[in-house]
Amino acid sequence: MLEEIFIENLAVIEKASVHFGPELNVFTGETGAGKSILINGINALLGQRVTKDIVRTGAKKASITGCFTDLGAECLKKLDELGIETEDGKLYISREINSDGGSTARVNSRPVNVSVIREIGELLVNIHGQHDNQILMQPERHIDILDSYADSEPLLKAYQEQFHKLQELSRVISRKRKEQVGKQVRMAQLEEIIADLTELDPKPDEDIALNEELEISKNAVFLSEAAFAAKELLSGDDDFDGAEGLLLTAAKKLETSTDIMPDIAQLYDRISSARIEVSDIVGELSAVVDKLGADPQRFEWLNSRSRELDKAKMKYGPELSDVIETLERSQREFEELGNSEESIAELETEQKELLKSVSLKAAELSEYRKKAADRFVAQVTGELEFLNMPMVRIVVNIEQGKLTLKGMDSVEFLISANLGEEPRPIARIASGGELSRIMLALKSVIADKDSIGTLIFDEIDTGVSGRAAQKIGMKLKSIARCRQVLCVTHLSQMAVMADEHLLIEKNIVGDRTVTDIRSLDMEQRKQEIARIIGGDTVTELTLKNAEELIREAQNC
Repeated sequence: MLEEIFIENLAVIEKASVHFGPELNVFTGETGAGKSILINGINALLGQRVTKDIVRTGAKKASITGCFTDLGAECLKKLDELGIETEDGKLYISREINSDGGSTARVNSRPVNVSVIREIGELLVNIHGQHDNQILMQPERHIDILDSYADSEPLLKAYQEQFHKLQELSRVISRKRKEQVGKQVRMAQLEEIIADLTELDPKPDEDIALNEELEISKNAVFLSEAAFAAKELLSGDDDFDGAEGLLLTAAKKLETSTDIMPDIAQLYDRISSARIEVSDIVGELSAVVDKLGADPQRFEWLNSRSRELDKAKMKYGPELSDVIETLERSQREFEELGNSEESIAELETEQKELLKSVSLKAAELSEYRKKAADRFVAQVTGELEFLNMPMVRIVVNIEQGKLTLKGMDSVEFLISANLGEEPRPIARIASGGELSRIMLALKSVIADKDSIGTLIFDEIDTGVSGRAAQKIGMKLKSIARCRQVLCVTHLSQMAVMADEHLLIEKNIVGDRTVTDIRSLDMEQRKQEIARIIGGDTVTELTLKNAEELIREAQNC
């Protein structure tokens, strides 16, 4: 439950610390005193969107801190998932809203994103305001109310998983069918690309090798002459000994002396090795000269091939690797398109089987809702009878149609407000007061389905008075026996039911408006109830009437 909230610089609330009781907490006060600001503060604490306008004029920031105790199992599980530990079983949530529009959030002093406190807040507090009555005016929302009552989530989740698969498969089939329309044109384009590049038959890094060979070919004469001259200098000719012959002569000069002097033997070995190396070089130079032999046809082919590769790179490149990838990708796509008709047929078969499975799950969900609807009607009717609407008959109209994300059902709540009248849509015949009581009845039967510890009702008494207001107050007091209830009201019949009565009042301090929130004792409660009954003029009679109402309420 919400044990305490501290608010500072929130609109007209300069500073307020409010302690809440575990049962029915009722807020009263004159119109404009700031009751809605309190609810807005709690909303902000729970991660709802706020604007910088909520910051008190002249203040740099507004801050709200709430302390929650007796946390439910689902909330504790969520905190564990988020890695947040409680402090002696208590949870502190705080929110700061800066005057420049930014905001920060903390849980037990740990900075968190606002989305985190929103996740936690959904498991702590449920706020019902006047706008919630509009849900009854929107038939498309009725299915959510029924599912919440019926605990349909496991069945709905299983259905939606299959439904999403069916949607994705249908999208794939639709895309492939569209592809079929331009298939022939695309296949013709691919055939042209494949023929073009298959004939070219490019090899990895072929352009690099070609450029190297072309560069050599362009300088073939110069290189050939240099290699030939070097070979002649090393091998010699008929007119002179080259380096190879001179090394041989030098070796012979030393050969007879190798046994006499070790140093000469070593030098002889080195000269012999040098001669062998020179001989190898001469052989390789001869090979280079042969290789460099001028070949005009080869040179022309190299130029032609290089131009073909450059053209392909300009068209499919920029690199030759891109050209090769284009060929491979085009071949794959051409093959896939060729098999697309067979692929669509297989997918359509899969789609039919999946549709059967989805339809069965939808039917199962529908049957479950119908059974739950009978229990729902019985419970809501009982609640409406208690809320002074004994003649109202509610009907859950379930019609089956096409498959949607929520199944095959469309659900609408119909009511018959008077005996003998046919049930009609709520939006057509319910008044504001009836909507408030119907929504309270729905909240009452759904409340037992969750573990949320705090329920907040913001002016649920709109459009009601007299006995109906008293019954709403009694119902709230009944709900408060098993969970904490916070209620903002203008009616004495509801205010007297409070276990904790808090007054929100506006005062002028200096030249500023200040809103205070304080808990009332018995005498103060009588004064406030008398004010609600009689307006600004409080008489002994209204005070006595207020006391009697409070005493009677204590026995409810």
